[in-house]
Amino acid sequence: MQEFDHIQSLWQSHSVEVKISSEEMLTQAKKEVNSIRNKSVMNITGMLLSFIAISCLWLFFDFQSWTTYAGIFIFLTAIAATTFMLYRGHRLISKNDFTTHPNEFLVNLKLYQINRFNLYNKLYWIYAIALSLGIIFYFLEILTYFDTWLQCLIVLLTLGWMVFCSTLVRRAVMKREKERIALLIEKFERLGSQFKEGA
Repeated sequence: MQEFDHIQSLWQSHSVEVKISSEEMLTQAKKEVNSIRNKSVMNITGMLLSFIAISCLWLFFDFQSWTTYAGIFIFLTAIAATTFMLYRGHRLISKNDFTTHPNEFLVNLKLYQINRFNLYNKLYWIYAIALSLGIIFYFLEILTYFDTWLQCLIVLLTLGWMVFCSTLVRRAVMKREKERIALLIEKFERLGSQFKEGA
């Protein structure tokens, strides 16, 4: 048993340093930055499409109650504000080329990381509360057209969906994005230190 412990302690103390060339690291970083930029553009596009779809409700349907219009207005305001925040974050990672200004890009990447953290923590709850309020106002008129059992089902499904998105989905997305951005920051810091050593 002592021999096993000795071998295990030797194994744990043994560290292998993996050297990756600057070109390989730069290629990996380019791929990841492009992936983050594309995902950011897709998020903004999805929010804009949601804004247009909900605007069509306002324009093409004749609702009888002011509460329905208030609910739609709250939806549109929440979507517009969130889209603006997403666009601000997108500008941080896309306004300069990281191959010519790596230090400036690293600073912007760290700001993007903070921006995303705020978006998923503080602003998400404001967005969720606004959407909930919008749904309540919207449903005051819309649910009257359905049978009681269907009204209950729609309310339960809506609440369940919001709880699911607010807990499991939000945490998973936050964790994945946090790890991804932290890894990218680490790569840029290592890349910067390799360039300093090579100079």
